Amino acid sequence: MNTDDAFAAYENVRHRLPKVQRTAACHHLPDLDALADDIDTFLLDAFGVLNIGETAIAGVPERVAGLQRAGKRVMVVSNAAGYPHADLMAKYTRLGYDFAPEDVITSRKTILHGLGREPARQWGLMANESLGRGDLQYLDITYLADNPQVYDAAEAFLLLGSAVWTEERQQLLEATLRRNPRPVYVGNPDIVAPRETSFSAEPGHFAHRLADATGVAVTFFGKPFGNIFDLAFAQLGPFDPARTVMVGDSLHTDILGGQAAGIKTALIAGYGFFGGKDVHGPIASSGIQPDFILQRP
Repeated sequence: MNTDDAFAAYENVRHRLPKVQRTAACHHLPDLDALADDIDTFLLDAFGVLNIGETAIAGVPERVAGLQRAGKRVMVVSNAAGYPHADLMAKYTRLGYDFAPEDVITSRKTILHGLGREPARQWGLMANESLGRGDLQYLDITYLADNPQVYDAAEAFLLLGSAVWTEERQQLLEATLRRNPRPVYVGNPDIVAPRETSFSAEPGHFAHRLADATGVAVTFFGKPFGNIFDLAFAQLGPFDPARTVMVGDSLHTDILGGQAAGIKTALIAGYGFFGGKDVHGPIASSGIQPDFILQRP
């Protein structure tokens, strides 16, 4: 997908996303430092804010470190469900960031927290098996590949990562759910993620297709849904929503989610989803208005 296609894909599934909560000023500022006088707590998306693919955005590790030295609370709130938490922490360290493990709130953490209230099941798992079973070792999981019997045997499904997912596997999943509807839990609501040269299709893309094709009501964990913000706020402890900002590159996940959670929002215009393209047209057509528009993180 290109930016226009990805934006249209999100607009097409608005009926499954939170409603717009309010209007906002869309005040233009250069970067995160320009928010420091008015913000105490920064919740940062990862892709498009901290990094593009496997590369840190130039200058952002230093800017984040400066906010931390100034006494600001800086947390990551990311729809990163494919990587075990330890691997993700090693990545951020490699990119030059210094976050406490408990201050990195991901949709993977969120869905595993949610599953703690669910009965034991045999799960069919969409994920990259080569990344290992870190964080998943207490679940009865079988990786979904190309054997239809594995799909039929699963009591429910977890969609965490789509790097090795194929159209054939999507068709197998749709077919088994048509024959026998079962719960589907999605650990990454993103439809796309910005990479170095293009967008990748993420679990949300396949989950929405699945819901459209089968009528199964999928359950999402991560932005823009409130469950990930509930987990982040629990980690924060007492905080002032008026001095807390969700910073991200996507209107439909970061900005819509932050608004629904009752905090301020800042859209990154120069990197990630929009990558320097016009943001005002999409803001107007979607009705999703951030409090701030930053040219860069």
